[in-house]
Amino acid sequence: MFAGSAGAARPPAPRWALHGRYSPAIHPSDFVATVGNRYFPLEPGTAFHYTGLLGKTPQRDDMVVTNRTKQILGVRCTVVRDTVSEHGEPFERTFDWYAQDKHGNVWYMGEDSLELQHGRFVRADDSWQSGVNGAKPGIIMRGNPEPGDVYRQEYYPPGGALDQTRVLSQGATVKVPYGSFKRSLLTVEWSPVEPQLEQKSYVAGIGEVAEHVTQGGHERFQLVSVTSS
Repeated sequence: MFAGSAGAARPPAPRWALHGRYSPAIHPSDFVATVGNRYFPLEPGTAFHYTGLLGKTPQRDDMVVTNRTKQILGVRCTVVRDTVSEHGEPFERTFDWYAQDKHGNVWYMGEDSLELQHGRFVRADDSWQSGVNGAKPGIIMRGNPEPGDVYRQEYYPPGGALDQTRVLSQGATVKVPYGSFKRSLLTVEWSPVEPQLEQKSYVAGIGEVAEHVTQGGHERFQLVSVTSS
């Protein structure tokens, strides 16, 4: 997700941006019980720990694959808890819902986004759930991503959840504190309501290892460790 920059001018839409009607068909019988996509594996009990910067401020992002599930549009989704902290204190927490179809595509079914206000977490305006108030699911990772692929990750216009992704390459080299990898999947994300472009790197068998805002902001996160319980 993009951090956003209030009041910043929006760049022109990339030439690969998607437009027009969007009506994904969701049939529960098309989905499997677990998320095992090689670039986006979600094994319950696994935690991904990232460190980075927002501007010049150090931050930490802990993404935990919980044992919880949630039924959305008749599909059983894996619940992932994502907590962003600053100076050791959490200030943003999101519960994301993912499900994988028989073709290996990982669908993003929605999120319950919480922000810290006056010492307590409250629900943010960009929270959304597929099938509620016109929200529709998108694909967070294709089963067989190929360079040039373009797809929607989420679709909830009232809340500004309109992220799209383009696959750039499958042979990128990336080095993060967790390790060095020669054949990562490189993507770029963009939204018509945010002034940012964000590149992400994924490694087969691990998942996302790095993200870097390349236009419209200064934000970077890298994978430091992966733990399991």
